[in-house]
Amino acid sequence: MKMGGKLREIENERLTGRDKGIPARAVGMTQAEFLATSPRIEEFWTPLIVLEDAAIQHNISTMASWHHARGLELMPHGKTTMAPALWQRQLDAGSLGITLATMGQVRTARTFGLGSIMLANAAVDERSLRYLTAELADPDLRFVSWVDSVETVEAMENALTLIGTPRPIDVLVELGAPGGRTGARTIAEATRVAERVAATPLLRLAGVAGYEGSLAHERTDTALSVVRDYLKRQVELHDNIRHLYGPGDVYVTAGGSAYFDVVADIYAGAGASADRSESGRTHFTLRSGAYIVHDDGFYRQISPFDEARVSDETPRFVPAMRGIARVVSHPEPGLALLDAGKRDFPYDEGLPIARQAADDIGSAWRRLEDATVSNMNDQHSYLRLDTDRLSAPVGSVVALGLSHPCTAFDKWRVLPIVDSWESGLVVDLVRTYF
Repeated sequence: MKMGGKLREIENERLTGRDKGIPARAVGMTQAEFLATSPRIEEFWTPLIVLEDAAIQHNISTMASWHHARGLELMPHGKTTMAPALWQRQLDAGSLGITLATMGQVRTARTFGLGSIMLANAAVDERSLRYLTAELADPDLRFVSWVDSVETVEAMENALTLIGTPRPIDVLVELGAPGGRTGARTIAEATRVAERVAATPLLRLAGVAGYEGSLAHERTDTALSVVRDYLKRQVELHDNIRHLYGPGDVYVTAGGSAYFDVVADIYAGAGASADRSESGRTHFTLRSGAYIVHDDGFYRQISPFDEARVSDETPRFVPAMRGIARVVSHPEPGLALLDAGKRDFPYDEGLPIARQAADDIGSAWRRLEDATVSNMNDQHSYLRLDTDRLSAPVGSVVALGLSHPCTAFDKWRVLPIVDSWESGLVVDLVRTYF
């Protein structure tokens, strides 16, 4: 599945001084022109987030082969990166489409020609629904959104009655759980929502959806049991309302980046099969998004495929992003201040992790012992060092492991991709559209 020539527009966008981190010589060049000069990462300014091509490709292919072997579809959550060039890599690896979180993100994706979209949210605003119905005139557009209450269904119905729609909008009934995020709290409530959808010709009931990641935040037996029980209830809902589904594709979907292995186990018992003829028109679909770059923090601790957890026989993800910041001050013994902060690196699921130091970007990296990031301001990070050692002098750079990709990409308009950490050759630039 290709998004078409729209992606080439990115290559022809000109780099400007507003794109933080890029070399001064790149200003005024198109991305294609700059990459043709074989740039190196040592040319870039700090602070910086760098992506590794080999690791990204490894993670994409690992996830693709794993879910395909289990008869699962993948519609990775595009809001993780909001980078159409990375979405295309996921589509090229066999993803059914891309998941998005807001109608604004849907509109952005459509400007790049994306033709298969799941909105993991409700669309009730008349303005965005008017836009959507115009897009649905494209017969090749696959679009599905969620509903979790009769009120949601009626809000869509009221708007669509005024606007009109060239075809019914496919919707999934979202099952939630007490204390969770959105979603009908009980199977009985979700069934009433499904019945209401089936009663209006403006919508088509196309399956069930949910998000298990809001119910647990660790991999203890208790947490896994909570996730498993929730997914079993989702499958029960699917069985209860399948007689209401309209003609066409059906989706049973869950799966963030923390518990997709549990989702796969439960869905296998519900009919997911590597033999697509057995599951028929039902797409058992994962929406994991963070796997594409993994991380050194939250997902390293919770992902079933972290390299520190799995055996040699099990697939594994590797971190594909790192932060680079420069030491700008040693105001007191044992403390170094870096030129990067909350505006540059994620911090909501853990602070950056000090990994290595070097005299400058492109120099030989050395292991940074007994160093931790203890705090962050908007534009500074506090690096605590062994008081007897100046392993990171003023002017040197520090490589940082980062936690939570979903709040890393949104801080950058352009991120360089190197072919490997060791070579430092920049092979691509990723543009984000948040």
